[in-house]
Order: sequence, then C-alpha cells, then structure tokens
Amino acid sequence: MTPTKEEWINALVERHGQKRQQSFLNATVAICGLGGLGSNIATALTRAGIGKLILIDFDKVDITNLNRQQYKMNQLGLYKTESCMENMKEISPYTEIEIHTVKLNEENIPELLADADIICEAFDKADQKAMLVNTVLDTFPEKYILSGSGMAGFGSANTIQTRKVFGKLYLCGDEKSDVNDGIGLVAPRVMVCAAHEAHMVLRILSGELDP
Repeated sequence: MTPTKEEWINALVERHGQKRQQSFLNATVAICGLGGLGSNIATALTRAGIGKLILIDFDKVDITNLNRQQYKMNQLGLYKTESCMENMKEISPYTEIEIHTVKLNEENIPELLADADIICEAFDKADQKAMLVNTVLDTFPEKYILSGSGMAGFGSANTIQTRKVFGKLYLCGDEKSDVNDGIGLVAPRVMVCAAHEAHMVLRILSGELDP
C-alpha cells in the first residue's frame, strides 16, 4: 500500500528533522546527465525527499548501461529521462519531476537550468563537463554546481572525495582515473562518487558548505 504524502513526509522529518527536511522539500535540483552518476544521484535525492528534480539527458537506455546505471532490462531502448522519472516515481510519487530530453549546450542552459537551486553535472565526456560548468559559472554565479571527476576502475573507493574548488563549485571524485585510459566504469565506484554529489547537495541545503 502506498503511504500518503503526509506519512511520507513525516517519516522523512523523523529521520532528518523538521527544519532540514523542509529545506529539502523546498529545493529544486537539476541533474544534467542520467547515466551512472546522474541516475544514482537522482535515486539518492528522491529518497532524501528533495521537492523537485529537473532531469536532463538526450540518450536512450542501452544494455551496456545496466552494469552501473539505475535502469531495468524492460527499459532498454527508452529515453533515460522518461525511464528515470518512472523509477523515481516508484520511489516517491510525491516528488515533482521535470524532464528535458535534449542535449545541453551554451544556448539552452540559461533557460533549462534557471529554476534550479543546485546543479549536478553528471556527463561522461570532459569537454561536455567543462562546457556545462563554465556556462553555469558565467550565467548563474549565484547557483551551486557539483561536478564529477575520476571514478573509473577498481582502485580504492577511499580516494574519492569532495573538494570545494572555489566559490560555489564543488568537485567529487578522485580527479585521476579516466575511462579514456582504458579503465572501465564499475557500479560500486560510480555509485560512491554519485553519493558524494548527492550528499553534498544535502549538506548545502542544510547550510553546511564545507565538503
């Protein structure tokens, strides 16, 4: 039986406290890229009771995604935005979700991310990561942005950390490992990095700005 919205919120308040949970419920978080990083960030933030998620990706679910991304075999061939929203609604039907099945660029970022309080970068390619981060810093200097860098391979997960780069930019990862070096992405390490991004979102919303 699905709990009521009041029951769901009361359970979260019991865990997080009234003031902190209210800040989560009032927040809008954009997740740019819904692969291994983004789909896991979305899952963590939905479970924490973030009020609204903006989910952005242009890709479809592929069988090679299933080793580390929060999708199911029956979602193969479907857009990640629609599949991720479906999965998040199974976790919490009370979370407001806005999806955009598009590729982000310098032209559409100002419109699509305008309503977000915090932005999570979760792209695969370095040039796309840099494009998003730089555009956000130039367009929305008042917004917090979290970016992932270095989560590939079977190295120790203890090397993944969160670092405040400057201002409102945070970097999560080991800042070294790269799939371009022939090291594959594996679910546990990607999920650790995703957890760092999601947890930093919750810390920022709680007024805790240090990593």
